[in-house]
Amino acid sequence: MGETPKAEVWISRAGAVATITLNRPRAINALSLRMFHLLRSGLSHLATDDSIDAIELRGAGDRGLCAGADVRELRGIVLGGGDVRGFFEAEYTLDLAIASFEKPFTASMSGITMGGGLGLSAHCRDRVVDATSVLAMPETQIGLFPDVFVSHLLARMPGRVGYHLALTGASVNAADAIRLGLADRCEGRLPEPDPTLAGEWIADCYAAGDASEILGRLDQHADPDARAAAAEIRRRSPLSVAVSLEALDRAATFATLADQYDHELALAVRMATGPDFVEGVRAQLVDRDRDPHWSHGSLTEVTRAEVLSYFEPL
Repeated sequence: MGETPKAEVWISRAGAVATITLNRPRAINALSLRMFHLLRSGLSHLATDDSIDAIELRGAGDRGLCAGADVRELRGIVLGGGDVRGFFEAEYTLDLAIASFEKPFTASMSGITMGGGLGLSAHCRDRVVDATSVLAMPETQIGLFPDVFVSHLLARMPGRVGYHLALTGASVNAADAIRLGLADRCEGRLPEPDPTLAGEWIADCYAAGDASEILGRLDQHADPDARAAAAEIRRRSPLSVAVSLEALDRAATFATLADQYDHELALAVRMATGPDFVEGVRAQLVDRDRDPHWSHGSLTEVTRAEVLSYFEPL
C-alpha cells in the first residue's frame, strides 16, 4: 500500500485507529482504477488486523474528499476498447466492502464529495459532514446515471427529493445531507438548509412516472425553482435522464445494496459504452467547451424500449 504521502492511497495509524487518505489533491482525489485496487487491498488487511479497531476515510488537500471516479481514465478505456466491466467491478465491489465492513468506519465528507466519492462515503457507518460539504451525483451531465448504489438512497428520500437530485445533479449542503439520509452528523457549524429542496413542487412534479411528463410539470409549475430545474434537466443527456429515472424506480425495490449489484453493473457497462458518455466527458472535462452533442435532441426522442434495453442482464 505504501506508508508514504506520495502514494495515491495512504494508510496511516494512530493507536488503534487507521486513517485512509485519498491522495490525489490536484484532481480532488478522483478515483483511478489503481486506487480501487489499493483501497480494496488495504481494507482486506485492516479487516484482519486485530490491532486496528476503527477506520477513518479522508481526502488530501482542501478541496474535498473526492470528486468521483476518474471518468477521463474510464473514457480512455472505452475509446481503447479496454475492460470497462473490470473498472466498474473494482469500484462496486469496493463500495460493497465498505458498506459491510465490520469495524467502525467513519468518512469525513468535507468539501466536494460527489459521484464515486459518495459511493465510498455514503455507505459508511459514520458519515460526517461540515460547513464546506458539497454532495452531489452529477452523472446525467456526462451521459451516465447515479450509480455506486447511491440510487438506493436517493430512491428512499422523502418527497421525491432524491429524484430531483438524480435528474438535475443538484448538490446538497451538510444540513440537507443529514436531513435526507446521506450523512449522520456535522462537525462545526451546521449551515442553513437549502429552501429549494423543501419546495412542495418537487413532490408534485417528480411524482410523474415518465421523464417527459416530469419535465412538462416542471415547465408549467408556478414556482420559479421548478422551472429552473426544467432548464437544468434540458442541459443533461436526455438518454441519461430517462435511464436514471428508471434506475431509481428499480433501486427502490432492492432490499440491500448487494441485491442491486448485478443491476448496477449491467447498467453502468451499457451506459459507459453507449452513445453519450464519451461525448459528455469530452464536453465537461476534456475540451471543456460545455457543449455536448447528445444522441437525442430531447426526452421525447428517447423511447421506452430503448430505456429498457439498458437494464437487460449482461
